[in-house]
Formats: sequence, structure tokens, C-alpha cells
Amino acid sequence: MLVPARSYWVETLGCPKNSVDSDKLTGRLVADGLTAADDPSDADVVVVNTCAFVEDARQESIEVILGLAEARRDGARLVVTGCLAERYGDELAAELPEVDAVVGFGHSLLDPATTPPPAGGAGLVPVLLRPRVGSAGPVAPDVPDFDLLNLPRPAATAPWAYVKVAEGCDRACGFCAIPSFRGPQRSRPAEAVLAEVDQLGAAEIVLVAQDLASYGRDQGVGERGLVPLLRQVADRVERVRLLYLYPSDLTDALVDAVCASGVPYFDLSLQHVSRPLLRRMRRWGDGDRFRARIDDIRRREPGAALRSNFIVGYPGETEDDHDALLRFVEEVELDWCGFFSYSQEDGTYAADLDGTVDPALMAERLAELRELQDAITERRRADLVGERVEVLVDSPGEGRTHREAPEIDGVVVVPDDLPVGEIASLVVTGAAGPDLHAERP
Repeated sequence: MLVPARSYWVETLGCPKNSVDSDKLTGRLVADGLTAADDPSDADVVVVNTCAFVEDARQESIEVILGLAEARRDGARLVVTGCLAERYGDELAAELPEVDAVVGFGHSLLDPATTPPPAGGAGLVPVLLRPRVGSAGPVAPDVPDFDLLNLPRPAATAPWAYVKVAEGCDRACGFCAIPSFRGPQRSRPAEAVLAEVDQLGAAEIVLVAQDLASYGRDQGVGERGLVPLLRQVADRVERVRLLYLYPSDLTDALVDAVCASGVPYFDLSLQHVSRPLLRRMRRWGDGDRFRARIDDIRRREPGAALRSNFIVGYPGETEDDHDALLRFVEEVELDWCGFFSYSQEDGTYAADLDGTVDPALMAERLAELRELQDAITERRRADLVGERVEVLVDSPGEGRTHREAPEIDGVVVVPDDLPVGEIASLVVTGAAGPDLHAERP
């Protein structure tokens, strides 16, 4: 007789959208009668919510899976879910015998009526092991058991929380495989998003999606969809923040709504500034258009914080393209920047392009850009010394202003006695790299 599952551990890799999925999976596990373990080595069920966006993320996912397989206690079951499971489910099941189940999006992690455990596995916790037709491994079937996007989730355990407002993407960026395994965009009804915001009880809500600025377009709402949603969320919480805005969809109305929300933070998905290279990426824009939009935002709100990400080494990137990106970064002085080496993804448009950039040259370009941006970020942070700021206290001794998104930007070191969840009015007294120090005035 199989022993009922008692405790779980969920390990989350990748982006904030994966964090939301993990919260919802956790809600399912709790509803199934499980309790959280203090450590993965104590859990009856160890779940790894993986990332498969680029090669480095896939490698990290595999390393974490193998590490947890080694660390789990005798009799515990290891379940792999998330993007890697959805995209490479059959291969994972075949190549990783350490894994007891590979589970795609929207499939149950526990199923007492599944196939028996492997030989010698008497007493193991029952986990989904329903083989897909034609599959040699333990992979969940193609038809989801539930709608992961709209699944309930537990209340927030921190003063902030991510809320996913849509799943999938309708764009065809040359480097990105996300639409192939996340599917086309599917926006949630506004009332469902607002109900989740109310239920979470967080002071700051961070709205996320693969293509956030297109929220509601698949419902016939168009670019007007995100603006009213932003306003409605802003009426419910102290702060609302947006992550991942496609630049062509950054309308005047959206800029005004972000500034009016009290969190003038703009995370713009630029990817590069060379017009020819951006067209090879199947992307809109160029450095001049991006610079003009950023200048306009700063005219409207001088205190606005701006972040972006750029791909280095996309097929066909020349020295002139790289120099243009260096000039842009130096002149525009974004608060935060991420730089990532191009990763060839099977099934994407870019996978068959010529003009491959040598990995050593790619690494040199990355190092040059990162060194430049580190100096810019450090200088912009130092310029804040002496300013009064409103800080949301995330944990004892640490918080954030509107300029810092959770988990990806710097933090503000604050007095230890400030209550968690409070928004405190402080004065910046020092800066150390990406981080600030602030005290009571």
C-alpha cells in the first residue's frame, strides 16, 4: 500500500512568471493535504519548476534537478515541471532516470490512482506517472487537468507579490521559443486579476506577462487593456509595478498611467539598438526611437527609473552594431541593464541565420557592456544621496523605493526596527554599488 504524501518542497527557477506558477502549484499541494517541508531533504515530494528560456537556464535546471535528486531522502519522489518539462518532456523522462515524473503545464503533481511505483519503490509517495501515448517515460498527458493561469494561490508571504495577467505570446521574435511551448497570448479577465490582487493582501503588486503591454488584445480590448487594469490595481494597493513592456506598445496613455500610479518604473524590452540587427531579430524600433521615448518619459517624470535587457552576439551582429549599443548605453544612462549572450534555440527563426558570432568575441562584448553599465548604475545611485525616499520594508533591515523591482535590482538598507510591510519616509545617506543606505530624517 502506498504511503500518502505528507510534505512538499518546491524549487523555482527562472523568471517571475515561474514564481507565480509555483505559488499556484503550492496552493494545489496544500489543498491536497500536504504541508511545506523545512528543507528539500525532509520532503516527501520535491518539485522543480524549471526554466528553458536559454541554454544557460536549461543547464542550471538540469544541475538543480540532479542536486536535489542526490539530496532527497530515501523514499521521496522527484517531480520536474515548468518550461523544461513542457518543452523537452520526453527527452527528460528518457535521459534522467533520477526523476520520478515529468509534468507539463496544468497537470496534477499528485495522483493516488496512477501507475505503481518502479520496482523496489514500495512505500514511495504517489506522484503523477501517466505516460503520454508513444512515450517511454513518465510524462503527463497532453490535455491539462486544470487552468494554471487562473488557479487560486496562497496569500502573499512578503509585502510584495507577482501577479501574472496573461500567458503566452503572439509575437515572433527571431530569438525566442516561448510561443512554441507557452502558446499564443491568453489574457485573464480583469475581474480575475483584481480578485487575486485582493486575495494576496500585498502592499506592492508586480504585474507580469510574456507581453504585458498587449494585455487584453486577444480579448478585443487592444492597447487600452492594460491602462484601466493598472489604474484599478493602483486603487487597491500601495504600489503597482509593471515588468516587461514591448517598446512599440508604450503609448502616451500607458506612460501617463504608470507615472500617475506613483511607481514611475519602466522595464522596456529593447534587446538592441541597431536597426538592421533588430529587423533580423524581427523586432520593432532602433536606438533613436528608443532614446526619444526615454527622453519623453524623463521629461514627464524626472524621477522615473528605467531598466532594459540587451542581447549580445545575435547572428550578424557587427562591430558597428556593438559600438552603437555601447554609445546608447553610455548616453542614455538607464538605471538598470541586463546583458545576455545570444542562445541558439531550436525552432526559432534565428537558429538558421548566418553570421554566427564567435563565443569568445561575445564574451568580450558582454564584459565591455557590463563594465560600462556597472559604472553608470553606481553613479546614478550615488546621485540619490541626500534625497528623501519612500521605502517599502521587505524584510528586517531591507527595503525598496519605486526605483527597485524586487529580486532583480538593488535594495535599500534601512534601520532594523522598521516594521516589515511599512512604507517609511527616509533619507538616502549612502550608496554602495547598486544598493543604497537610508535613515530616518
